[in-house]
Amino acid sequence: MSGQPQNEIHAHFVLQLGEFALDVSFSAPAVGVTALFGPSGSGKTTLLRCIAGLEHAAGMLHVNGEVWQDDKQNLPTHKRQLGYVFQEASLFPHLSVRANLEYGLSRTPTVERKVKLEQVVEWMGLCHLIDRGDPASLSGGERQRVAVSRALLTSPRILLMDEPLSALDTASKQEILPYLEKLHRELNIPVLYVSHSLDEVARLADHLVAMENGRVIANGPLREILTRLDLPLANFDDAGAVIEAEVGQQDPAYNLTQLNFSGGSLWIGQVKQPLGDRVRVRVLARDVSIATQFSHGSSITNILPACIAGIRCESSDKVNVLLNVGESQVLLSRITHRSLDLLNLTVGLKVFAQVKSVALMA
Repeated sequence: MSGQPQNEIHAHFVLQLGEFALDVSFSAPAVGVTALFGPSGSGKTTLLRCIAGLEHAAGMLHVNGEVWQDDKQNLPTHKRQLGYVFQEASLFPHLSVRANLEYGLSRTPTVERKVKLEQVVEWMGLCHLIDRGDPASLSGGERQRVAVSRALLTSPRILLMDEPLSALDTASKQEILPYLEKLHRELNIPVLYVSHSLDEVARLADHLVAMENGRVIANGPLREILTRLDLPLANFDDAGAVIEAEVGQQDPAYNLTQLNFSGGSLWIGQVKQPLGDRVRVRVLARDVSIATQFSHGSSITNILPACIAGIRCESSDKVNVLLNVGESQVLLSRITHRSLDLLNLTVGLKVFAQVKSVALMA
């Protein structure tokens, strides 16, 4: 552990399961949401099970300065202070909602409890559900909210979530996402969140561990990894950039809100958050065009000065362009090879990013 920060997660695991080999190393912050992202079969769930001690892999795991696994010891699952939320809610069917929650609470000695039942009930919007006697009567989203709450009531040092939305229909996903976002703001423990949905990752995560074929192919801040031209993420249909912005002025005449960020400002459909509130938006690569001159006669109102930071041709007709906007923000633009040649675009050229659409993530 010498030289390693004490307020981070450090992991290395090697495991052979039949023909599948896992060999991963990564570090993650001790707060916020770290997404383990990749296609099915990339090893995300296996890695999460190694962290939980459910798979006996060789390697090491340090959580906030504590050794959970190394060459000398390997703590069993029940001695690792973690909460685990599975794809299915897995509530105890013979217990009421309250009793399911109290079971989570009972797993932690009173003196070690850092989370109160009332606190979690408020966070997860369970006030009207807590006295339900039959968990089977709950919707899928409600059951998963109870499962997350039960895990939190163990006062974990780390919360593991294995594709908690994958078994839900679209309506249930939309129901639970705002609660997960609220947890993102309220929790001061790390969350490792397994997903193969880029939309979920862009909405919830701060840090991203990208996986492929049992290996980590990238590890770093979400905004940086999502826009790296050398990664498969940049080629997804829904590839794009995430922007953390602040609610600026409102324009009630046109039902618009101005969002300010380090690279300028963007107008979007009116949002209800007060002025100064922080919000997260996503700009897809396919919704960003490039101009070499500022256009005054255009229906596109979000036009930002930019500088080309990178160009990568991924096919005979499509090109991904990385744009620096301001000092710290980047955007992705997906254009045709013909446009690249007609505009004579090169790295270092100053251009204008024309943003056709902006999606509010919350």
